[in-house]
Amino acid sequence: MDSIVVRGGAELNGVIPIAGAKNACLTLMPATLLSDEPLTLTNAPRLSDIRTMTLLLQSLGAEVTSLQDGKVLAMSSHDLTNLTADYDIVRKMRASFLVLGPLLARAGRAVVSLPGGCAIGARPVDLHLKAMEALGATLDLRDGYVHAEAKGGLRGAVVEFPIVSVGATENALMAATLARGTTEIRNAAREPEIVDLAQCLRKMGARIEGEGSSTITIEGVDRLSGATHPVVTDRIELGTYMLAPAICGGEVEFLGGRIALVGAFCEKLDAAGVSIRETERGLVVARKNGRVNAVDVVTEPFPGFPTDLQAQMMALLCTAQGVSVLEERIFENRFMHAPELVRMGARIEVHGGHATVTGVERLRGARVMATDLRASVSLILAALAAEGETVVSRVYHLDRGYERVEEKLGACGASIERVAG
Repeated sequence: MDSIVVRGGAELNGVIPIAGAKNACLTLMPATLLSDEPLTLTNAPRLSDIRTMTLLLQSLGAEVTSLQDGKVLAMSSHDLTNLTADYDIVRKMRASFLVLGPLLARAGRAVVSLPGGCAIGARPVDLHLKAMEALGATLDLRDGYVHAEAKGGLRGAVVEFPIVSVGATENALMAATLARGTTEIRNAAREPEIVDLAQCLRKMGARIEGEGSSTITIEGVDRLSGATHPVVTDRIELGTYMLAPAICGGEVEFLGGRIALVGAFCEKLDAAGVSIRETERGLVVARKNGRVNAVDVVTEPFPGFPTDLQAQMMALLCTAQGVSVLEERIFENRFMHAPELVRMGARIEVHGGHATVTGVERLRGARVMATDLRASVSLILAALAAEGETVVSRVYHLDRGYERVEEKLGACGASIERVAG
């Protein structure tokens, strides 16, 4: 397996372009199943998860062509030849479960593998299933697959989630576009990726109101057409790279960045002593004065502090002045990066969903292992500020969510390279 080798201590100065959002693109791609006309996505990220979704859609009969070095995805589902999403593909990525709603809405039936467990928590799909049942589908779970059918098509209904779920909101939103009558999704997720999906579906002819709020209303239509849509900027990649000059000094401009995408995150950085300035091209980030200050962080659904930036923020706080407390309210088991940071000299105590971080003046390079996508990049961030050399192994996690990390950081002065395993 490949490793990433980082020699810490260098300030970062330069420009980093931010890619299209992985989570948005993985949601937009299944929308092609709702129409027999072409759907084209621009500003697509070039990631292994995108290739996995491509394989899944192709297995269902969709045509997916990657253009312009992978930044454009041209898709067409004019002929669905298969309505079964196989375990061998779905097990690799939970976002694969998002084909359930579109297949049910378009074809009236679907067989989709359950996605199985996850390194950062169980994350069950029961809310997805309850949403499909509310829309009139009958479900049968057997042999690890969801067998779903909607005889006569889906029907508009009130779908009320007991807790906020991004994936379940996305599945229900796509399914409701072709349902007969009106659907109201209550306690809906408000993430920018939800707004992006609604905007794309509206271009395809869907009738949607309220995206970005906790209540989304969809008036079903008979069919959807094709469209071209740019994928929204990746707010998690943006936040991740914003931490790089914060942790090791220097000044970097992030092209495509907007404070509105990462508002709660920016508030914490400002409190920690990090300068953020919006420009016509994006955001400029620099440390204000020496070491950052300790801050407390609580992860919450959007517009709160993102759980997908918790591990990276912990890396910064390892070198802060004072004691910080991070509370993880979204996923269980999401502090697995903490022991690896401790190997680098960090002082971290984990108790259930809380982690207490006592800042140290300097981290030390070490051999560490990535446990999941966000944990992998948190170790790279820590390595940028550490004395000596750090080797991060199992970086296949990294390739699921960050394109060309070595190039982007290296162009700003980081000593970082990939070593083939």
